[in-house]
Amino acid sequence: MNYRDTLNLPKTNFPMKANLKEKEPEILKFWEDKEIYQKLNKLLKGKSKYILHDGPPYSNGPIHLGQSLNKILKDIVVKYKTSCGFYSPFIPGWDTHGLPNEKATLETYKINRKEINPVELRERCKTSALHFLEIQKSQFKRLGIRGDWEHPYLTLNFLYESTIIKIFKELVKEGYIYKRLKPVYWCSTCETALAEAEIEYKEKESPSIFVKFPLKDSLEEFFPKNNHKTYVLIWTTTPWTLPGNVAIALNPEAYYLLVNDGQESYILAEELLYLIANEIKLKNYEILGKVKGKDLKGKICKHPFFERDSILITEEYVTLDQGTGCVHTAPGLGAEDYEAALKYSLPVIVPVNNQGILNEEAGIFKNLFYKEANLKIIEHLKESNLLLYNSSITHSYPHCWRCRDPIIFRATKQWFVAMDIKKLRENSLEQIKKVKWIPDWGEERIYNMLQARPDWCISRQRVWGVPIPVFYCKNCGEIICAPDIIKIVEDLFLKEGADVWFKKEAKEILPLNFNCPKCQKQEFEKENNIFDVWFESGVSHEAVCANNPELNWPADLYLEGSDQHRGWFQLSLIPAVAVRNKAPYRAVLTHGWVLDEQGISMHKSLGNVIDPNEIIKEYGGDILRLFFSSVDYTADIKIGKNTLKQISENYRKIRNTFRFILGNLYDFNPSRDKTALLEDLSELDLFILQETNQLLKKVKKAYDSFQFHLVYTYLHNFCVQDLSSFYLDIIKDTLYTYSANSKERKAVQKTLYEMLNALIIMFSPILSFTMEEIWQNLPWDKPEESIQLMPWPSLIKVEFPSELEEKWDIILSLRSEIFNCLEKQRIDKIIHKGAEAEVELYLEPPLYNTLRNDEELLRRIFLVSSVSIFHPEVGLPEGIVSPKNFPKIRIFIRKTKNQKCQRCWNYVKELSRDPEFADVCPHCGNVLEDFKAKK
Repeated sequence: MNYRDTLNLPKTNFPMKANLKEKEPEILKFWEDKEIYQKLNKLLKGKSKYILHDGPPYSNGPIHLGQSLNKILKDIVVKYKTSCGFYSPFIPGWDTHGLPNEKATLETYKINRKEINPVELRERCKTSALHFLEIQKSQFKRLGIRGDWEHPYLTLNFLYESTIIKIFKELVKEGYIYKRLKPVYWCSTCETALAEAEIEYKEKESPSIFVKFPLKDSLEEFFPKNNHKTYVLIWTTTPWTLPGNVAIALNPEAYYLLVNDGQESYILAEELLYLIANEIKLKNYEILGKVKGKDLKGKICKHPFFERDSILITEEYVTLDQGTGCVHTAPGLGAEDYEAALKYSLPVIVPVNNQGILNEEAGIFKNLFYKEANLKIIEHLKESNLLLYNSSITHSYPHCWRCRDPIIFRATKQWFVAMDIKKLRENSLEQIKKVKWIPDWGEERIYNMLQARPDWCISRQRVWGVPIPVFYCKNCGEIICAPDIIKIVEDLFLKEGADVWFKKEAKEILPLNFNCPKCQKQEFEKENNIFDVWFESGVSHEAVCANNPELNWPADLYLEGSDQHRGWFQLSLIPAVAVRNKAPYRAVLTHGWVLDEQGISMHKSLGNVIDPNEIIKEYGGDILRLFFSSVDYTADIKIGKNTLKQISENYRKIRNTFRFILGNLYDFNPSRDKTALLEDLSELDLFILQETNQLLKKVKKAYDSFQFHLVYTYLHNFCVQDLSSFYLDIIKDTLYTYSANSKERKAVQKTLYEMLNALIIMFSPILSFTMEEIWQNLPWDKPEESIQLMPWPSLIKVEFPSELEEKWDIILSLRSEIFNCLEKQRIDKIIHKGAEAEVELYLEPPLYNTLRNDEELLRRIFLVSSVSIFHPEVGLPEGIVSPKNFPKIRIFIRKTKNQKCQRCWNYVKELSRDPEFADVCPHCGNVLEDFKAKK
């Protein structure tokens, strides 16, 4: 008889080799064909809702790893919540308007935006946005992201565009909206204003110059000993802004010195004297006196190259950490400068146009690009003997988020949301405190950003977006920005979309015979600015959550990258508080950036970009899902070949654990066998089921707290350590060598069945494809057609008293010590494997009393030939070992003289007495008799 034919060897169609890149598309098709998303929502409709509102990515190119991380984290949350019984529909969305999409369109079609009709450009932009939307949609789906992909929300949908106008109308009604000439971030490349959220800081080399402003007024009252020409010394890194200078700001409470170098005298801050002297190499100088900044207020200087005065003013914002303490003030080119201009009634000069080219206000520097103007102005100052020192400096400087070029500060007429009207800032800050921030440092981060932010500039000088619904009287310039007129545009956009603004004349939109409320004329023109794209996405909570009865307002969770504290999180909060006096979210979760393996940001120019689609082609979507679940996403994440190779190996171990379980349940019938009596389960079975229950509790707590790296750690360790290296290793003997229908084997199968049911569901939000594949390979009738329709598992009904928990803590620790001893025996070539060893344990009370009846249990757990337990009083053999961690336990190991069973490979004292099966142990002999009889 071939003994192998008598063994219960594993059988399963679930392959060892994953082949995810081919298998996953089949599973995606299965989910689609079976309408699993729709069936799940139907199943859970009417239950408590949990709504994760998807932040809209730009549809301007294929997805990147950061977007992959973001959508996978969202998918894990939603899948977990639905398994817990929440009605949690996921509506993906896209930001289809804005500069990113318009720029991509211009580059794709090689269009000059100044030469194309706005309506035609918008049509091209729409085509481009929808094209990339479909690409991104298929790529997100390929990652296993579950959602209503056939009905996503798009910012170009008529209802969405209409809602943007509706929110603007409400803000106008409450008095939050105004238009004013103010300095804003301006990109001369993209020719538009930018919001704070559209700025990124990078290192930039700039000129560093000390300029002398000739003092026109006498300072004899403060410095009677001064007999030299006197200058106020300023420092700047933007020489091109000097044409806009109208004042010099001093700190009112700081002391200012008059310093003479033997030829000229300079006014500068006392605290900065030594720094300045060291930088400009000023060695032989004399201090002629000092005076407080406020005493110099009102004194007049001459502009260094214009016939214009520059007045000394005092401002608290003047700091003494760099420069000279005398701050060059150009109100048309700086926010603080502009506020000072309002305070002192100073002129606001803007010497630069939309393209960054100096205009008539710049005089002799007209028509120079601002970077070129830097050099020309420095040369002019040298020739005029008004340049004291010239060098360069590398510093952090704001750049445009799209074109990556440095921006400028420039006063233009823009539309703003006032942050300090009706306590909007204060109320928003209060709402921040009521939101749960994950991680908790997010609260302080957004609080500080919102506390310090300026009024929100919501207008953009582009075409692809939703136009600001405002009209101007051609006769008197009156601004028509009234709620009733805006409501007309709101209704029009709902019916025909925002394109209608560019297709119709003002008179076709305004009411018939509408008169200017100021001059009564009837000729009007439309506003040619569009809304900031952040304003569009910032009202998504209203356009999506409030407009859809399947969702709820506020959303339960916003989940985006940490840069959104100054972006979408903040710019969703402001309109929500203004209109509803409440935050649009109950909780906010943020994740870090995805970096390359060296911790460097990925950029095409660096050649270190890793395409998620390439990872999927090589490894499969589940590997990327597993990787992103394994890391602490609250910090930046490094990814590369080594990390992917490691996570693939971990996946292989997890998969093989499931394969072993599946393979040993091929003849298990849940309806018949799961009813096995609890008494049939061994203590080992009870222990591992108790561990499974503990795992369920830990995993659920980790999911609930969004700590997915802990979910991964718990599940991975349970599969690899608790199962593969422990329980599954021990039960192989029972599964393979016992009679197929023996109560011992059925008890083990029942244990595997219970664990499998729990593990598949716990893993499903992360390894969605693999768990579906396992579900489809279960060798029995399943309660649901997809694992995604299964509820979160209940705790397994098992009784495991606390005294047994203490006992098993000892057993597991003892097992580790025994394995160390066995390894030493193998190294010393006393034994070849543990099955050849006999173990003697000499235990002192009370441990002796606890374990003395468990010799057979310990033999199985230690995977040895035999275990004998003695009281130390019987005497200790020579060569006994006392582990450091267990000084009251002594271990003695010898090579067994027992005989090896040729069927189960265990070493036993005696073999079967049946001459037909004389080379097997008595247990295997009985099994073979039974096998022979049935055959």
